[in-house]
Amino acid sequence: MLGSGIVISLHEMRAMGKSIRQIAREAGLSRNTVRKYLRAEGLPERKERPKRGSKLDPFKPTLDQLMADGVYNTEVLWERIREQGYKGGKTLVKDYVKPHRPPRMAPAVQRYETKPGDPAQVDWGIADYVDEKGVLRKAPVFVMTLGYSRAMYIKFTKRCDIRSFMRCFINAIEYFGGVPKVMLTDRMKTIVLGIGDDRKPRWHPIFADFAAALGMIPKVCRVRRPQTKGKVERAVRFVKENFLPGRTFVDLADLNAQARQWCDEKNRRIHGTTGERPVDRLPQEQLKPLPSEETLAAFRFESRRVSQDGFVSYDGVRYGVPWVYSNREAMVRLLGGQVEIWIDGIMVARHEQARGRSLVRLPGQYEGLKAAQGHAFPRPAARQISAEQVETRPLELYDRLAEVGA
Repeated sequence: MLGSGIVISLHEMRAMGKSIRQIAREAGLSRNTVRKYLRAEGLPERKERPKRGSKLDPFKPTLDQLMADGVYNTEVLWERIREQGYKGGKTLVKDYVKPHRPPRMAPAVQRYETKPGDPAQVDWGIADYVDEKGVLRKAPVFVMTLGYSRAMYIKFTKRCDIRSFMRCFINAIEYFGGVPKVMLTDRMKTIVLGIGDDRKPRWHPIFADFAAALGMIPKVCRVRRPQTKGKVERAVRFVKENFLPGRTFVDLADLNAQARQWCDEKNRRIHGTTGERPVDRLPQEQLKPLPSEETLAAFRFESRRVSQDGFVSYDGVRYGVPWVYSNREAMVRLLGGQVEIWIDGIMVARHEQARGRSLVRLPGQYEGLKAAQGHAFPRPAARQISAEQVETRPLELYDRLAEVGA
């Protein structure tokens, strides 16, 4: 419909004596349109067209009732009215339901504020970094967050097996200065082997012994309820989004040194939720005293394989062992600044923990290697002796042996 200003202009041009053809040409309208607006007094009224009925109309009460009962699935609604004789398509049903459909959202949960002494939350994350060759790599990161204080500890590792977990956990409780009464985690395969018939978690035997030695109760969060350990979930995301981007490091030891400094800084800043510094709330966590070093020492071991040239890799440094243990499985631990390497229950080497070095040799590491031609055990073979050592036997002996053979 034309605006009132255009209609007035048409009447003015007509009053000037212009023909319908001229007005139509100047206004860019058809002659019939010009005649219609000139004949009408004011703006012509639009005639209301009768609305056509919809195939859906007889079934709308049914749809309304189903939506009132919380059913908004188009497929379900379509099937229900088809049973009542509806012959139309799903699109009509979808268009009718759309303005009535509630917004999608997760079910509301009550915010849970932990109290002093409540669970420490533990989780693994997988962090991305680019190595010196420009190749994208991944590194597991262990994160522990104390529920009440929000104090956080992180450590990057080369693997996320049980021994790495134990080492990280020990480092975390030493960092916090005590043991939490309860540890909460999800069903991480590192320490949870499965769920028994009694619906209780089956803990890894090494971790179960460790928790018992600490006097700590391990718990698993509810299935499909990650918010029950939401503090550590957010901490893992915080590490990925705030610690790693733009950071450079030389090796894993350097990365962990930076991570330790970063944790110290974050734990001294005002927390956005509590309004207090984690270090100030930490004494209120009611942590249990750390066990003796003798108790912890048994859980510090990590499994490593001795290389063919007699070295064990630990924290990015290769430590030498006697060559006779090459290609053997070893247990390694860091104890009092000393890297101990054990094989078959015997400590075969001990080194000062190296800083800024990639290779540490053991004095006398290859002693006897050349004489043994690289073999730790005698090789099964015949032995040549001198002619003087050959025993002289009488000829009658060989005659008797020939008779027996016959």
